[in-house]
Amino acid sequence: MKRALVSVTDKTGVVEFCKGLEECGYEIVSTGGTKKVLIAGGVKAIDISDITGFPEILDGRVKTLHPNVHGGLLAVRDLESHVAQVKEHNIEYIDLVCVNLYAFKKTIERGAEFAEAIENIDIGGPSMLRSAAKNHKFVTVVSDINDYDRVLKEIKENGDTSYQTRLELAAKVYTLTAEYDTMIAEYMREKAGLSEKLFVEADIVQSLRYGENPHQNAKFFATRKDLPYSLANAKQIQGKELSYNNIQDANAALNIVREFGNTPFAMGLKHMNPCGAAIGKDLKEAWLKAYESDPVSIFGGIVATNQVIDGEAANLIKFDHGEKGKSIFLEVILAPGFTDEALAAFAKRPDLRLIEFKLGDYPKQPQYVSVNGGLLVQDQDTEIKTITEDMVITNTKATPEQLSDMNFGWKIVKHVKSNAIVVVKNGTTCGVGAGQMNRVGAAKIAIEEAHSRGVTEGLVLASDAFFPFSDTLEYGINNGVVAVVQPGGSKKDQDSIDLANAKNVPMAFTGMRHFKH
Repeated sequence: MKRALVSVTDKTGVVEFCKGLEECGYEIVSTGGTKKVLIAGGVKAIDISDITGFPEILDGRVKTLHPNVHGGLLAVRDLESHVAQVKEHNIEYIDLVCVNLYAFKKTIERGAEFAEAIENIDIGGPSMLRSAAKNHKFVTVVSDINDYDRVLKEIKENGDTSYQTRLELAAKVYTLTAEYDTMIAEYMREKAGLSEKLFVEADIVQSLRYGENPHQNAKFFATRKDLPYSLANAKQIQGKELSYNNIQDANAALNIVREFGNTPFAMGLKHMNPCGAAIGKDLKEAWLKAYESDPVSIFGGIVATNQVIDGEAANLIKFDHGEKGKSIFLEVILAPGFTDEALAAFAKRPDLRLIEFKLGDYPKQPQYVSVNGGLLVQDQDTEIKTITEDMVITNTKATPEQLSDMNFGWKIVKHVKSNAIVVVKNGTTCGVGAGQMNRVGAAKIAIEEAHSRGVTEGLVLASDAFFPFSDTLEYGINNGVVAVVQPGGSKKDQDSIDLANAKNVPMAFTGMRHFKH
C-alpha cells in the first residue's frame, strides 16, 4: 500500500482529494486539525504519532520533524545502501506529500502582534515539502490545491504521476518555500532595522513578443496585483496583446491620470510623454480639448481617461473632431470602464487595445530602475503640492483662472521627461517641451508648439525644476506667458523674481521639484 502524508492549513478540497487517494490504494497519514477534518469527512486517516512513535509536542511546534518521516521521504529507492538502512530502521516510504503552509502573510497583513506572527512561521511544513521535492524522482509533492485534480487524474489513469509532473510540482515547491522564507526575512529584517539586502518577488503576467526592439526578449512581471492605476491587475477587453512599449506608455499614462482624481480628464500620450491633455466639465469636453491641443502627435498613441467611456465619447475618440470619415489610429485606450455602446463602437477596430483599470487611493510604492549590474530603488514620486495664493512670491498675484492653470500645468509637467516645460491655457496643454538638454530649449519647443496652433497669449508656464537664470522666463514672457509656476531654489531666483515683477507676471514657487529622467 502506498502512503500519503497530508497536513494542510488551507483545507479546501482536501477531503475529496484524500478520498480519491484512498480509492487508488493510498494510506493517509495526517496531523492535528487536518486529521480531524479528514476523519469527519469519512477518510480513514492515521495519526502522525503512529508513524513517529512520538506525540506532537510544544503546542504542535514539533510533530513531523522525525527520521521516520524524513527517512521515508528522502530515501533513494534504487540505491541499495538507502534501501538497507530503511529496512534496518523499520522506516516506511512516503509516496506523496500534500502540505500547504501556515498563513504567515495573512497574519502580518492584519496587523498581528510580533509574538503571533512568530507562531505562524511554519517549520515542519517547509521541511517536508523540501524533502519530498528533493526526492521527486520517487515522491509526488503537492503544495497547491489547484493541482489536486491533475494529480488524482494521473494516479487513477496510470497508477502514479509522471516524472515530468513530479518535477514541475517540485519546482513549484521550491518557489513556494523561497517566497515564504523571503516574506519572513523581510518581516524580521524590518523589525530588526536591517536594510542592506533587497528582495523582489514578481509573478509573470505575460511573455511579450519582444522588447523595445524586435531583437530584444521581454516579459512582464507583477510585483503587486492589488494596486489601483496598475496594468498588473487591469482587464484587457479587446485588441492585440500589449507590447513592451505599449506597457511603458500605458503605465506613464496611468500615472498622469492618477493626478486628477475624479475631475473629468483625458489625455493622449506618445513615447511616455503627454502630447495633449485637458480637464473639462465632462469626458467629451476634456477629450476634444486634449485632442485639439495636438491632433498630429496623437496618431499611433495612447488615450487615457479617469472617466467611464460611453458611446458618444467613444465616437468622439474614434474620429477626427467627432466627424465620421476620418478615423484616428490609436494603439491603446485606458479607462476605468466602457459602456456596451462604447464597446460596440470600438469593436469595429478589433486590433485596438481596450484596457479597463481600477481606480482608488494609491499607496507609496518603491520604484525600481535597472542599471548595469544593479538596481536603483526610490520612492515613487506620488506627492504633489497644490498651488495656492500664498505660494505666489511676486508683487502681482495670480487670478483664480491662473491658479487653476498653474495647478493643471504642474500636474502635467511632473510627468514630462526632464528638462521639461509645459504651457497651458484654460485647463488644456498648448505645448510640451520634453527631454531637452537646457531649459530654454524646452521652453522654445513648448511655446512654438502653442503658437503653431494659434495660442499666442494667456499662456501659463510650468517648469519641472528651477530656472538657473532668468533667460527661460524672459523668453516665455516675450512670447505670451502671463503666469509661471516653478519649484524655485536657484541661487539666482531673485533675478527671475525681479523680471516677473517688472513685467507684472505672477510666479509661484512650490518648493518641490519633479525631475523625471
